[in-house]
Amino acid sequence: MLKANSIFKSYGQLKILKGVDLEVNKGEIVTIVGASGAGKSSLLNILGTLDKPDSGSVCIGNTDINRLSGKELSAFRNSKIGFVFQFHHLLVEFSAIENVCIPALIAGDTRAGAEKKALKLLTRLGLQGRINHKPSQLSGGEQQRVAVARALINSPALIFADEPSGNLDSTNANELHHLFSDLRDEFNQTFVIVTHNEHLAELSDRKVLMKDGLIVQYL
Repeated sequence: MLKANSIFKSYGQLKILKGVDLEVNKGEIVTIVGASGAGKSSLLNILGTLDKPDSGSVCIGNTDINRLSGKELSAFRNSKIGFVFQFHHLLVEFSAIENVCIPALIAGDTRAGAEKKALKLLTRLGLQGRINHKPSQLSGGEQQRVAVARALINSPALIFADEPSGNLDSTNANELHHLFSDLRDEFNQTFVIVTHNEHLAELSDRKVLMKDGLIVQYL
């Protein structure tokens, strides 16, 4: 599903990634762990096409990301990749269902079609009674589940998550962690997750330890 070869990235004189190789199989949950500054989020941004490496290649499925034009990359990202971040990045003026619909509408779905898919996902995530609530009316755990539904609506090949439970209390964090496992089991969904949370890391199929811009151990 994902193959990254010899990823290098620097910002000025600061070398962030120093030749990272990583493969992820379909239906696998892989967590990337390591101390702050190890390069985890930088790697995730490159794997998720939000940033470009100085050198190296990233392939998702059969697509070489480096070969896509800007417009092609935007379309690919919207249709093939879902993102879940520590801070939910929900649009405050829109309801839960409207937030979830946005990627589908960008992809060209009709409003009715997008709302049908969004309602199905929000119901699956236990939010059927909250679909018309705005983010300010939702708890942190509910907001994060809305963000997960938004990431799933276009049936992406991969979901990238950066500290997805970092802003949640222990109860909501635990629920989110098990939700990822359930989604993998139900839909054969593939996850690549950066986390400091040991519980989430232990629930994954494979842990990847980063240190000083390199993967140093597979756990």
